[in-house]
Amino acid sequence: MAVTEQKPAAAAATPPTPAVSAELGLASVAALPAAEVVTKLGSSDAGLSSTEAARRLGVYGPNALPSHGVSAWQVLARQLHSPILLLLLVTAAVSGAVGDLLDALLIFAIMAMSVGLGFFNEYRSAKAVEALHSEIAHNTSVGRDGRPTEVDVSQLVPGDVVHLEVGDKVPADLRLLEVNGLECDESALTGESQAVEKTADAQSAGDSPLDLRSCAFMGTVVSSGAGRGIVVRTGPRTALGGIATHLGDAEGQTEFEKGLQGFSKMLGSVTAMMAISIFAINVLLGRSVLQSALFALAIAVGLTPSMLPAIVTVSLATGSRRLSKKRVVVKKLISIEDLGNVEVLCTDKTGTLTLGQLSFTQALDVSGKPDDRIRYLGLADSDKAGNDLDRALWAAAPSGNGNLPASPLDRLPFDFERQLASALVDTPQGRLLVSKGAPEGVFARCTAMPAQAQATVDGLFNAGMRVVAVASRSFAGDHLAKDDEHGLTLDGFLCFTDPVKPDARDSIAQLSKLEIAVKILTGDNGQVAAHICGEVGLDPGTIVTGKELDALDDHGLAALAPSTTIFSRVTPEQKSRIIKALQSLELDVAYMGDGVNDVIAMHDADVGISVNDAVDVAKDSADVVLLDKDLGVLADGVMEGRRIFANTMKYILMGTSSNFGNMFSVAGASLFLSFLPMLPKQILLNNFLYDAGEMTIPTDNVDPELLVRPARWDIHMIRRFMGFFGPLSSMFDFITFGVMLRIFHAGPVLFHSGWFVESLTTQTLVVFVIRTRRFPFYRSRASWQLTATTIAITAFGIALPYIPPLAHLFGFTPLPAKFLGILAAMTLSYLALVQFGVGEFFRPKPTSASAAPTVPSPALRPAA
Repeated sequence: MAVTEQKPAAAAATPPTPAVSAELGLASVAALPAAEVVTKLGSSDAGLSSTEAARRLGVYGPNALPSHGVSAWQVLARQLHSPILLLLLVTAAVSGAVGDLLDALLIFAIMAMSVGLGFFNEYRSAKAVEALHSEIAHNTSVGRDGRPTEVDVSQLVPGDVVHLEVGDKVPADLRLLEVNGLECDESALTGESQAVEKTADAQSAGDSPLDLRSCAFMGTVVSSGAGRGIVVRTGPRTALGGIATHLGDAEGQTEFEKGLQGFSKMLGSVTAMMAISIFAINVLLGRSVLQSALFALAIAVGLTPSMLPAIVTVSLATGSRRLSKKRVVVKKLISIEDLGNVEVLCTDKTGTLTLGQLSFTQALDVSGKPDDRIRYLGLADSDKAGNDLDRALWAAAPSGNGNLPASPLDRLPFDFERQLASALVDTPQGRLLVSKGAPEGVFARCTAMPAQAQATVDGLFNAGMRVVAVASRSFAGDHLAKDDEHGLTLDGFLCFTDPVKPDARDSIAQLSKLEIAVKILTGDNGQVAAHICGEVGLDPGTIVTGKELDALDDHGLAALAPSTTIFSRVTPEQKSRIIKALQSLELDVAYMGDGVNDVIAMHDADVGISVNDAVDVAKDSADVVLLDKDLGVLADGVMEGRRIFANTMKYILMGTSSNFGNMFSVAGASLFLSFLPMLPKQILLNNFLYDAGEMTIPTDNVDPELLVRPARWDIHMIRRFMGFFGPLSSMFDFITFGVMLRIFHAGPVLFHSGWFVESLTTQTLVVFVIRTRRFPFYRSRASWQLTATTIAITAFGIALPYIPPLAHLFGFTPLPAKFLGILAAMTLSYLALVQFGVGEFFRPKPTSASAAPTVPSPALRPAA
């Protein structure tokens, strides 16, 4: 039974803060009467004065947990947490232990470059995001100077009196003073999903120190009802601050992280197999075990794309900074990559497709005729500080107290299950129970339905109106319970409008070009949603209601979801079911919302998106927060994600194929050479220079066709690419071996010098071909940064044998001029052959009629 529990008598003034207030524990205040707690905290029923609040803020500090601070050490630790770097570290340690200091220094240089560039870019990006975080508003309603005031939650102090409503995140540890059907979701602290009913009466602690029904805990969420509470503890002194550093369930791996992990496993197995094989071959050929081991380790380092962590971090950090300029807060860098993979965007229409600025338009009776009595009853069951509908109704209320209803004697707040709210109010016609809410919810509680009522509602819905039904009955008691909401008489309807955003149609068109399907998951009526869809260019198709959804099992929902655009009258749990049904079809799903009813879906989606004026719990659950309500920015985020993925793939495909080819060459050369084909320090130097040249790949231009649709990790394709282009690269290595041995009769030093220069030149310049599926230089041009670094590294590698100090240090000798001419011819031939190979490798395979390609559902190809 929902009973309004009265607040304590107001104190006349705010006395100084007693010293004991800092020591008050929740268990002790829970067992005290509310009025006594107010006194002990040196406050009043109306809260604190601004002066006293400022003084206490100086004593207790901000009401905040260190959630968004950027620690340089944490960023550095993330850079060091990489299996690739572990391999480099082991190799460097072994090299240093046996006296090969140059090899060890080269490996440490590779590590330093990878870690340093990754750290610099991630830290700079994190700082930019931290600056934007300060613009995300987290406000709460608090009593200051005797009147309700909106303040940032970080400014709360012990003694503040806070007002709570559905969807609010409790901003501090509170002793409740007044409740009205208040229930809190405390799963963030206790792990229990069932909401806890609250009371303002003194209560002793239960079995758990968190089992305090007369208190509300920081970080929990108001799931039903309303109430007021006085702040007892703030910031790190709260229960949340003491037992947790984050909210909710631990986040799983993203699709990009899973793909990266799969690639690392595949590469690790190939690296181990090649290194062990080469070690065994060299030992069998009579070379020393130590030399063979060092050579095999150098091969392992050479095969490993050691700059991959830095390449990924630099790409993500660059994308984060670009989006920050558009006032988009990306909480985790990896979320940008996930945005690029999104295939379906599910969204609640209010505040995303519409302006979210409700205005009251008219009050109608059941036949659709204007009737001001309906507005009077609606005001009787409304709270001036309530939800958007209530505030819009009061904003249009007539002036003069004579035209307004008396304050309710009792109230049953709105919740998502009942889909209505009720109030007990004295009117000129006597005491009435007045209920208002979704027409379906109200109709189900009426004794008889006028024949014209449904037709009136349908006409309003088809016109795009938000409609609230109003019903009432006589009532003799003083308090309300949910069981009293029956036997009602339908009085009429309140009509509201929420205009479509001016840029919504263009934003939907942008998402359509990116092949992202948009689906509307709303608690509103389906006809209203269909009207909105028509205005923004979406085909509404067949509407599925929450009631129809409940009749489907998960298998049936998965079959229905792709072809459905609008799901109406859905609950938070049903939104989550829809998300999971789409994910079961191996689709990447984003959810955009701004209310407490969206939080579950946002958590379950691959990418959760919210806006700055959303409820706090929605902003905290989101991976991405838009500081401005611009749906078009999502398209920019998707483009950034796809651009990052495309550039990351360039490095992976080029690096693995070239390195894999080099290893084939080494293994083959070991069989017929009486010396190592390249010294370990030369392999490491080759790898270092090559990686240095590729560090500008994140700046590269991406062909438009690679941004049209979502891209995913395809380990099978990467393996095939390695197997196709690796031997192609190796073929030119063997040609080089033949040239050095047959034409120049090279000894070990000249052989090492020739192969080093050829290997570095071909594998560095091939980026211009592998970076695009178009004709390079003419139809697809690399960024100037990538072009400049690639040419510079190639020139340095060719010049290296001619620089005496460096040549001697690394064991090189000047190459004959004739070799440079042969090198130029081989390089051009190699690039031409790779260009032909790229065309063949990515050429669409013909399909027979019996093996026709699967066509995505029309719902996954948005309307233009």
